Amino acid sequence: MFDNLSDKLERAFKVLKGQGQITEINVAETVKEIRRALVDADVNYKTAKEFTNTIKEKALGANVLKSISPGQLMIKITNEELTKLMGSENEALDVSGKPGIILMAGLQGSGKTTHSGKLAKFLTDKKKKKVLLVACDVYRPAAIDQLHVLGDQLGIEVYSNKEEKNPVKIAEAAIAHAKTGGFNTIIVDTAGRLAVDEKMMGEIEDIKKAINPQEILFVVDAMTGQDAVNTAKTFNERLDFTGVILTKLDGDTRGGAAISIKAVVNKPIKFIGTGEKMDALDVFHPSRMADRILGMGDVVSLVEKVQQQFDEEEAKKLQAKIAKNKFDFNDFLGQLQQIKKMGNVKDLMGMIPGVGKQIKDADIDEDAFKGVEAIILSMTPHERENPSVLNGTRKQRLAKGSGQSIQEVNKLLKQFKDTSKMMQMMNNKKGMMGMMKQMKQMQRGKM
Repeated sequence: MFDNLSDKLERAFKVLKGQGQITEINVAETVKEIRRALVDADVNYKTAKEFTNTIKEKALGANVLKSISPGQLMIKITNEELTKLMGSENEALDVSGKPGIILMAGLQGSGKTTHSGKLAKFLTDKKKKKVLLVACDVYRPAAIDQLHVLGDQLGIEVYSNKEEKNPVKIAEAAIAHAKTGGFNTIIVDTAGRLAVDEKMMGEIEDIKKAINPQEILFVVDAMTGQDAVNTAKTFNERLDFTGVILTKLDGDTRGGAAISIKAVVNKPIKFIGTGEKMDALDVFHPSRMADRILGMGDVVSLVEKVQQQFDEEEAKKLQAKIAKNKFDFNDFLGQLQQIKKMGNVKDLMGMIPGVGKQIKDADIDEDAFKGVEAIILSMTPHERENPSVLNGTRKQRLAKGSGQSIQEVNKLLKQFKDTSKMMQMMNNKKGMMGMMKQMKQMQRGKM
């Protein structure tokens, strides 16, 4: 996401990174390039103009002209203002009601039903809530079925009534059901509606009045760009929603909606959809997004993703196996599967400062682990637990069974061997000392 904008902003800052004299004209030129980059990224023009005027004012007030690193100072100022523009701090979801009620609203096809499921999973897994999903789209029968399918996948109950055609009555009955069933959070999925459809807009206003939700989340597709912002404005005038879920942000390299929606409607982006999987819903942090836009990475989010997959008990068992030199292919496979759960490999690498720009044009195969998994799964339990028994004949069998070449099998065995050695070295001081000596000897050999 934001690849095009990041590239253009980087070019804008290069104006101040040259060897020539820094002048007010240079600063004005940089600011003009920043504004152009934002407008090209589909940021609202008025928002882009006000934003860059503030940057210019602050830049000249901060003695950019006298600064040793004017380019870096401009990036710092732009980062701070970009963070403010997108909302400064993340605004948490309010589900304090008894039960807490969340009303989902948006256009047809914006992803309300899917993101109702994603949000339910988030609240169940991260906030330990007992969630009830409510199907109030009485116009599209497939929406009710879709919500039930999602509920079954996630192990979350769905309330629906196909006989009832009044969504207000369905929502009210669902709340009564939730109270008797011990649910503490309700997510009400509603029909998609056009802002110009007076009857449909009146209907969602009626639902709001009847159930009095703590949160009204406007679900909008980031790929619609400035239209997303304009639609949000119209919906907000009718519903006074509390926050935004911006979907398909992974597919929009411009990202203008994310930057300007808060400035235009003065409502925070609370979540962003970053993929098709049900766990591809991230809390929106303006400061982290500003860092990513300016190519600074997002280490905090990367660490959080690692922690989400980190199982302390499993880690202790693994450490004990490494200490006894018992690390095997079952453990190796387990580590690969944990990495896969963290999400898109290229996105994860892009969170590391300095790496994003280097890999933006790289073709990173998301199925890169499939061949490795196929080889490991072709092994017998005995072979996985005792890799040393893998001789030439067994390797030939693994190549045939996995559909991989013998070279790929040998490559995996070498990777496994190297990983095991490194883990052994990291596990004890003697090993670390040996590794350091080895590195010093290598350095001497090069000198």
